[in-house]
Amino acid sequence: MQLSVWTYEGPPHIGAMRVATGMTDVHYLLHAPQGDTYADLLFTMIERRGKRPPVTYTTFQARDLGKDTAELFQSAARDAVARFRPAAMLVGASCTAELIQDDPAGMAQAMRLDIPVIPLELPSYSRKENWGASETFYQIVRALAVGDSSRPAPCQAGSPRPKANLLGPSALGFRHRDDIVEVSKILGALGVEINVTAPLGASAADIARLGEADFNVVLYPEIADTAARWLERNFRQPFTKTIPIGHGATIDFIHEVARLAGVDPAPALDMAEARMPWWSRSVDSTYLTGKRVFIFGDATHAIAAARVARDELGFVVCGLGCYNREFARDLRAAAAEHGVEPLITDDHLEVEEAIAAAHPELVLGTQMERHIAKRLSIPCAVISAPVHVQDFPARHSPQMGFEGANVLFDSWVHPLVMGLEEHLLTMFRDDFEFHDGAGASHLHASPLPHAGGVDQRLQPVGGGGPESGVAPDALPPRPAGTPPASGRGEGELLERTQWTAEAEAELRKIPFFVRGKARRNTERFAEERGLATISLETLYDAKAHYAR
Repeated sequence: MQLSVWTYEGPPHIGAMRVATGMTDVHYLLHAPQGDTYADLLFTMIERRGKRPPVTYTTFQARDLGKDTAELFQSAARDAVARFRPAAMLVGASCTAELIQDDPAGMAQAMRLDIPVIPLELPSYSRKENWGASETFYQIVRALAVGDSSRPAPCQAGSPRPKANLLGPSALGFRHRDDIVEVSKILGALGVEINVTAPLGASAADIARLGEADFNVVLYPEIADTAARWLERNFRQPFTKTIPIGHGATIDFIHEVARLAGVDPAPALDMAEARMPWWSRSVDSTYLTGKRVFIFGDATHAIAAARVARDELGFVVCGLGCYNREFARDLRAAAAEHGVEPLITDDHLEVEEAIAAAHPELVLGTQMERHIAKRLSIPCAVISAPVHVQDFPARHSPQMGFEGANVLFDSWVHPLVMGLEEHLLTMFRDDFEFHDGAGASHLHASPLPHAGGVDQRLQPVGGGGPESGVAPDALPPRPAGTPPASGRGEGELLERTQWTAEAEAELRKIPFFVRGKARRNTERFAEERGLATISLETLYDAKAHYAR
């Protein structure tokens, strides 16, 4: 464990809390000291829930550590059962309480409560939030699900209406509420009945009915994969492997569900109303072709976003990574398919360094990458948790299904500069009001600051980021002899090149949204030819070379 200003995942008991909060009659008794109750804010403030999560803390204090804390824990357990009347109770310890080596599970079992008690062993110093959610959901399913292991195989054509469980959505999940709506529409069109959706919105009685389904639809493998595999082994329920994010993946998902349910996929395919395929084929979207995009998030959303970016929008994936190491193998396979080096890390500083080195024209990531992109003045769209309050919109805004494909198109394309804007910005690039040094045209008297010798591509400019209204890369020229701040990798090869003042001035006449690409291509051109200095002639030669 390391201390960090930002973290992609909390400790595993936060994942357990997400599962308990998503359910209707399950309570979580958390052995934790004062100070560990901060997690309530994740749900009441960020997710804007109307009630606090169903969690009781023992909240022992420093003076309690000199005596037996068992009585404190058992009193909290009795009070929680009497007050909340849950159908089942989860018991566990926070990362701090784990250090004192109490045994919450054993203490709860010894009380012989009249409800199921599900112990959680969540190693806080070796595992994190998504694993904690997955383990908690698995333990709930294992403890409460009832089914017949000798049941027949999934229904085939001509049999009664098939049933499916939707597994994976939880509290504090990125657009989980809206994804359920879209996937339910698809299953309804296929004639598949939804047996249980869990853990979000499920009760303990619903978990007991999971075995009645013919197969399972796994929406978020980070949370549901372990439980789905257990159900497959014990109740002979196969589960889906395709995540319906993007138009193409939604089509594949429909065919997979139809095969498992033994139904005709045509009704669901006929309901496709996604406008993204038409827009991405239209002449208006030609400005998207070849845009370099860097993608980072949880493995499920990152891998799906990479497919959409390349196959449906014509982007070039220049970086792909995830923070949950449990899915590192899947991420590495996807990165190999896109021809990029996989980035598997939970260090946001390493991610920032990789983004700066890649020089993307768009970043797709988490709230961390949103802040990183602002610092680097790169457009950004959020595609994955962790997210902030603005990513829980009041409107319907799914990521999955055909409507989810429309949402992806809008949210990814809007931060970029469109074709008409390119034309206008090029036309007015030398205008007294719109040139780079003038700053944002809609802000009064806001010239960009000049900092001699500092490459301000790595500094917040006028508030920074596409939301600020300041033109990305609208920066003063880098003094001759100053290497580009491109981080690792490519930047190490380019540090030997220097730009003359004349070449820098000409470079600044190139529109800001392609200036980074022009700089990168010119420096590569000079490096390949062994040129230590980039002159105006070198800039023109590189332009002619890459225009062929």
